[in-house]
Amino acid sequence: MARPIRVEFEGAVYHVMARGIERQTIFRSAQDRALFLETLGESVAQCGLLVHVYCLMPNHYHLVVETPRGNLSRAIGWLQVTYTVRFNRRHRRSGHLFQRRFKAQLVDGEEYGRELVRYVHLNPVRPRRKSDAIAQERVGQLEGYRWSSHRAYAGRERGAE
Repeated sequence: MARPIRVEFEGAVYHVMARGIERQTIFRSAQDRALFLETLGESVAQCGLLVHVYCLMPNHYHLVVETPRGNLSRAIGWLQVTYTVRFNRRHRRSGHLFQRRFKAQLVDGEEYGRELVRYVHLNPVRPRRKSDAIAQERVGQLEGYRWSSHRAYAGRERGAE
């Protein structure tokens, strides 16, 4: 069965998510996360993406991006292939890193966009179970999480210009 065609157009905003194969780790270290962000920066420069929000987790990532040129598949495809090649070289491995193709949900409306920013930024501290009693304590730890755009949104550090 053929996969569905991805709807892409100029000026669209998307929630992009990709996960490691079998939920395996795609960021083993701070250096891997920095490498991904550097590669994302190259994709931004080449493809004209605007990154509004990001969060890197051990086995997946979230991005909220705008595509002024309507080229989401090209930009994210290049990002994932290039990061995989660099990750594989760095860790002396071969093969795929990401599970299937990336997911991309069109962001429709400001209210959904605001909720999405909260969802992505809270990902590092989200309780794994609904009964997690220390969830509030985790929210306080969000300030120290370096691998999301939360600190820039909160005015704690300068965002990418």
